[in-house]
Amino acid sequence: MIYRTNPTQSYRMPEFDQALIWSVLFLLSIGLIMVYSASVAIAEAQFGADQSGYYLVRHVVYLIFGLLLGAVAFQIPVHFWQKYAIFMLLAGLLLLVLVLVPGIGREVNGSQRWISLYVVNLQPSEIMKLFMIIYTADYVVRRAANMNRFNKGFLPLLIMVVMVGFLLLRQPDFGAAVVIAALTIGILFLGGVSIKIFAGLLGLTAVGMLILIYGASYRLERIIGFMDPWADPLGKGYQLSHALIAFGRGEWFGVGLGGSVEKLFYLPEAHTDFLLAVLAEELGFAGVAVVIVLFAVLVARAFAIGRQSARLECHFAALVAQGIGLWIGMQAIINMGVNMGVLPTKGLTLPLMSFGGSSITAICFALAILMRIDWENRQRLRGTTQEPEGIQYRAGIER
Repeated sequence: MIYRTNPTQSYRMPEFDQALIWSVLFLLSIGLIMVYSASVAIAEAQFGADQSGYYLVRHVVYLIFGLLLGAVAFQIPVHFWQKYAIFMLLAGLLLLVLVLVPGIGREVNGSQRWISLYVVNLQPSEIMKLFMIIYTADYVVRRAANMNRFNKGFLPLLIMVVMVGFLLLRQPDFGAAVVIAALTIGILFLGGVSIKIFAGLLGLTAVGMLILIYGASYRLERIIGFMDPWADPLGKGYQLSHALIAFGRGEWFGVGLGGSVEKLFYLPEAHTDFLLAVLAEELGFAGVAVVIVLFAVLVARAFAIGRQSARLECHFAALVAQGIGLWIGMQAIINMGVNMGVLPTKGLTLPLMSFGGSSITAICFALAILMRIDWENRQRLRGTTQEPEGIQYRAGIER
């Protein structure tokens, strides 16, 4: 497609969204640097001085695997994900059940969230986030005419979300359950569900979270520790107090790359959940601001791609694109909020940056689908794509 601004000047539409690609590449690159910086001390302590790059090597392997899977996912037309959405959801439910089976699921730090594949561990909750986005988008498109009716529209999806949440809480993985519930509510809103149902969902979710928090002492202790970490800096507020110290030491431009003190066994999970705190200490406010801007660009482009799909009446693709943007943006905000002491401590990684094989693989896979949606949009604008038979693109509602 050639866009003309005047008779003597024309611009050719690029094949891909450049802002999306560069924001992802920069986040991955910063993540690689910071995973190595944050993990050197713990790697040397665990595996010896000659293994300082242990976690970096594993992170690179996970990233390469995620990029290869993403390359495969990009080759698959978007209508495939719509056609087989229910099967992906059932596969995700099966994995969530298997992780609870003794001998199959692996327990780490009191939580049974992983399936051991001998070489690596698979965390089904990360994959389930993507499968739930795809299923909910397909559900909203198929049931668009009944979405404002409780029994025929909303109730079946609610039952499915409750099942997923129950399995996640059995692990327990409260953070993943909250993210999946929020993603479902967000996609329903973007799909055009009535304000009454949306408000009811928000109220029901808030009540459910309060019950779950007060029903488990360790969750309540985290809330108490979050409200005043300095009241018990060696106990409930240990992680948060050291994260805040890291932010304070970083000031405007940081103490220099590799100069963090908090990563030297003071700050637990420095290369995973609290990677941003190490980044803040070493690169300061400037480094954190760059990361926030990059995430903002990524999420904005995901929603822009979704809006373009909606304008082209590809509503399933629109909801998937915006759901992926919502997932990455929400998880990034939660992780940053935890690191900054704005939100209670929760075990959610920083997308594209933190160490974690399942997380980075799932995010790369999801971004490949997002790029495929963008690519198909551009092909339609060129008039070179034929719509597949049997796929209902026009059933959704653009908000």
